[in-house]
Amino acid sequence: MLHRDTVDTTVLPPAERFGMWLDLVARTSAPMRIQSAHADDFAARADFIDLGPIQLIDYRYPSLDATRTRKLVRQSDPELYMLALTTGGVGTSSQDGRRSEIRAGEFTFYDASRPHDVGHHATEPEQGQASSIIAMIPHAALPLPPQRMAALYGGRMSGSEGVGALLAQFLLQVTGHPEQYHAADASRLGAVGLDLATTMLGRHLVAEDEVPTEVRRRALVTQVQAYVHRHLGDATLSPQTVADAHHISLRSLHRLFEGEEATVASYIRDLRLARCRRDLTDPALRTHAVQTIGGRWGFPDKAHFSRVFRAAYGLSPQAYREAHSGPARIVNRAASMVNSAEAD
Repeated sequence: MLHRDTVDTTVLPPAERFGMWLDLVARTSAPMRIQSAHADDFAARADFIDLGPIQLIDYRYPSLDATRTRKLVRQSDPELYMLALTTGGVGTSSQDGRRSEIRAGEFTFYDASRPHDVGHHATEPEQGQASSIIAMIPHAALPLPPQRMAALYGGRMSGSEGVGALLAQFLLQVTGHPEQYHAADASRLGAVGLDLATTMLGRHLVAEDEVPTEVRRRALVTQVQAYVHRHLGDATLSPQTVADAHHISLRSLHRLFEGEEATVASYIRDLRLARCRRDLTDPALRTHAVQTIGGRWGFPDKAHFSRVFRAAYGLSPQAYREAHSGPARIVNRAASMVNSAEAD
């Protein structure tokens, strides 16, 4: 499981919660002045996940306003960019003369080494909470021209289309389900998140050519893989349909995967087979016909499904199900014991 550090103010009495939050903010690498109309009962939570190249913070809190002054910057300059996805409520972002209103599902971007103001307000002031996910990116880790980044400060970017949507899904998945990943995955996940952020920011700079080629390649591979996961059950999914969906030639798609462990076709096939294998051993799906499971994951032809499954796992789908079901294991174990006794 990915390591996650959590700060939850609700462990304290209401009157002490805002002070706990102020202490937390003061200890961060980019402290800010915080004001809130909910200072008398500030029920808030912050989850920190370190992914090596980047750090993610999942915030949930009552409405607040925050300012990073020039004095605070002089006292502590972490040399970090902040890429913030608003997940609940309405946010505001202001830096270098640009001010934007950020709605749920949108990103904003700012530089913690410069003064800025941010606000975040719940849409239901009485009982609602505002929420956001922050990706903290070191200046040195972002392979884009630093002199051009100011064009994005305080602006807003969509998290519902293109690479922005993929990045938003990535942030929500990792922060929402850290238990689904191994601690050893952290650096690789951080590299994926950094590639996606770099590509999205580069496109908003209208400077994609300045994004390193390998970064663009890895971001596009991640985008293609996410598309495959979403369409595994479509029997028409193929390298050609994947290429068409991403507006590239089939040859370009194959070239894109030359640096990966599998070709596009084998990546699709292996994912489908893995889903079939999982469902065949699921007790809740025991009454579902083998062919129904195959068809569900893109294998409508029974003979073809049986052939490729046997090639991958050494057994037909039916035999695999029987060998890995609870009763079958008991029978096999009993038979083994009988054979052993007879041998004695």
